[in-house]
Amino acid sequence: MQKKWSLDRITLKKILKGALYAVAPAAAIAALNYIGSIKIDDPVLASFVAWGVPVAVNAVREWSKGE
Repeated sequence: MQKKWSLDRITLKKILKGALYAVAPAAAIAALNYIGSIKIDDPVLASFVAWGVPVAVNAVREWSKGE
């Protein structure tokens, strides 16, 4: 059980998960630029990638949950 106002194991795990979800869009943009297949100079495309990656990560996470 998570304790209020404490950095216990559960809280730290949730913080790290959140950090991974937060870095995913930036990593996707960097990877696509590094590969060179897509140049993300267009701010609309960069915004779409930055929005789409976390949505996709969350969709897969929620889809994999359940019994």
